[in-house]
Amino acid sequence: MEAVLAKYENQINVFSEYLEDLPDSDEPVWILGACYNAKTEKAELLSDVHSRLWFTYRKKFSPIGGTGPSSDAGWGCMLRCGQMILAQALVCSQLGRAWRWKADAGQPEEYQRILQCFLDRKDSCYSIHQMAQMGVGEGKSVGEWYGPNTVAQVLKKLALFDDWNSLAVYVSMDNTVVIEDIKKQCRQTSRGSRLRPRPCGWGEPFASGGTPEQACCNAHRNRAATCPLSQSQPRFDWRPLLLVIPLRMGINHINPVYIQALKECFKMPQCCGVLGGKPNLAYYFIGFVGEELLYLDPHTTQSALESDAGSGVHDLTYHCLRSPRRMKITNLDPSVALGFFCKSEEDFDGWCNLVQQEIQLKRNLRMFELVENHPAHWPPFVPPSKPEVLTTGAEFIESTDKLFESEEEFEILNV
Repeated sequence: MEAVLAKYENQINVFSEYLEDLPDSDEPVWILGACYNAKTEKAELLSDVHSRLWFTYRKKFSPIGGTGPSSDAGWGCMLRCGQMILAQALVCSQLGRAWRWKADAGQPEEYQRILQCFLDRKDSCYSIHQMAQMGVGEGKSVGEWYGPNTVAQVLKKLALFDDWNSLAVYVSMDNTVVIEDIKKQCRQTSRGSRLRPRPCGWGEPFASGGTPEQACCNAHRNRAATCPLSQSQPRFDWRPLLLVIPLRMGINHINPVYIQALKECFKMPQCCGVLGGKPNLAYYFIGFVGEELLYLDPHTTQSALESDAGSGVHDLTYHCLRSPRRMKITNLDPSVALGFFCKSEEDFDGWCNLVQQEIQLKRNLRMFELVENHPAHWPPFVPPSKPEVLTTGAEFIESTDKLFESEEEFEILNV
């Protein structure tokens, strides 16, 4: 019954937003690195938007921490946006950017596993429960509003406990992306688990009693490919990367000099969206058309859904079945967090080249710095690692990045 009511609620939302359609314009529409013509490719464009996982306020879930709130309405919008940007990275990693969702159609197993990670229950690794409790370590009480930087730090910590996706989450500091540090983090395998290299599949433990060399070579015995671990030179395997760049692009309003650079970010094939919004209203931005940003809005309250063991999730309420909402770029609050996903090292190198060509060389005022080497005046970079204890991770509240963190710098201003 809950699923039926939730489906009906989603259909009401579709009808109420019917008039907010895409503009009838010849200008290209950019959605997470993909370009569309709104007149001739509207069906393809909407299919892309509808395929994004949409996380909104929920109610009637088990109380957070046992005695806390059972709904995140009014305070969890930035957490929901953080879930959306992370889910987009996981979809790209497991299913590919070209994957499309269809209502009432069979979905891949990987899709169901991704969705299970975000269900509103305490044992889901990226649930509102885990995010809210992990936020305590970032100085946020359960039920308190978050800024984009805090959500990025929470995602970075929670990703350490997700062995299946083996995602590396890098959050830039001081408006600076350090290539050396990212490659150091992504070339590491997770602690406490021997993961197969990329040809054998991420996140699958080797058979007991076997060596990594035996496992890899056995899997490719009849293929022309050569086992990378059999080479004389050691080779590191790249963990899929979610790169998050918290920025402040102005004081009270976005500085117009950054607008074109922001647009260029949405054109990059590695684009994973942007966290931002208006004062105390968080949105997940997925693209732009002309001078308007396109976004998914988490400010819809739906009932929490549960899935029985071995069965799939009723996923209709996790997809926004309307045209994306629009907002003038000039109305954007200057505190944002850019997101990019790089599945391979070559993908990351390509992103670096795009940043240098389209943002750094063409702009007088840079959005952020991209440097090759770790700054000498910074403390040594230590890749985050999973604590060697049995825990969900929410109990660990000490941050290793406090030296350069300043939540006030990235909080959306309440003006």
